[in-house]
Amino acid sequence: MIEARELTKRYGGTTAVEDLTFTVRPGQVTGFLGPNGAGKSTTLRMILGLHEPTGGTVTIDGRPFRDRPRGLRHVGALLDAQDVHGGRSAVAQLSALARSNRIPKRRVEEVLEDVGLADVAGQRIGGFSLGMKQRLGIASALLGEPPVLLFDEPLNGLDPEGVKWVRDLFGRLAAEGRTVFVSSHLMSEMEHTADRLIVIGRGRLIAAESLAEFSARGTRQSVTVGTAFPVLLRDLLTARGAAVHMEGELLTVDGLAAVRIGEIALEHRIPLHHLNARPPSLEEAFMELTADSVRFPAGESR
Repeated sequence: MIEARELTKRYGGTTAVEDLTFTVRPGQVTGFLGPNGAGKSTTLRMILGLHEPTGGTVTIDGRPFRDRPRGLRHVGALLDAQDVHGGRSAVAQLSALARSNRIPKRRVEEVLEDVGLADVAGQRIGGFSLGMKQRLGIASALLGEPPVLLFDEPLNGLDPEGVKWVRDLFGRLAAEGRTVFVSSHLMSEMEHTADRLIVIGRGRLIAAESLAEFSARGTRQSVTVGTAFPVLLRDLLTARGAAVHMEGELLTVDGLAAVRIGEIALEHRIPLHHLNARPPSLEEAFMELTADSVRFPAGESR
């Protein structure tokens, strides 16, 4: 379990993380989300003891990570797949980590097989694609069979098969009772991977709840409407401020609730053969709920 309490990090006059409090529990995949510059990477580095907090605390199973010798037995982490010696082979890289953490040598072969790199184990890492380096980084995290795992953008560079493999892997690790904490900007994948979310913006906590609870907080619902009089209904809805897209007899409506659309149709005696409200996706809820926390909006000069 990971526990952060009033965690704060300042760099001179800039506050990267401020009074951040959250808990990441075992047995589930917890997604870590936030706009660019929200403080996600800084938070992960404080969890691992790579950056010293300005204030507050963060512990793993009740202790700071830096107090644990042979850390790979307690926490596995992938922060930057590119941050590895390109002149080494994959097997040499993992063997060095295993020796320094007193991990049995057999684990090197096991994890290379698990991540699909057994056939290239003797090749230099410098010749690996980004996707292969991501797999190697995941192998490094799994090497000590730790109870806690942290991943920062682990899906970058992976093909669709690799993305599905990672998704299944995280679910399996959580099912084994491990703590799995994943930072990603790919909302569609988090929607299929995470059980809970920690969402931050400008270094502050926005939400710490289940994925379903967070998505339900979004208010921008789309409603699909089917009618034999689509043009008439479109004009009525548009006049009331809705945005309407029409394809044949099917309308997609934003800006009006399904109940209100039904009332308008009834008032003008327009029969409906379809009326369905689609809840906001994770991406839509995220964009809405973090809109005030974006440090670098697109098109804004800096």
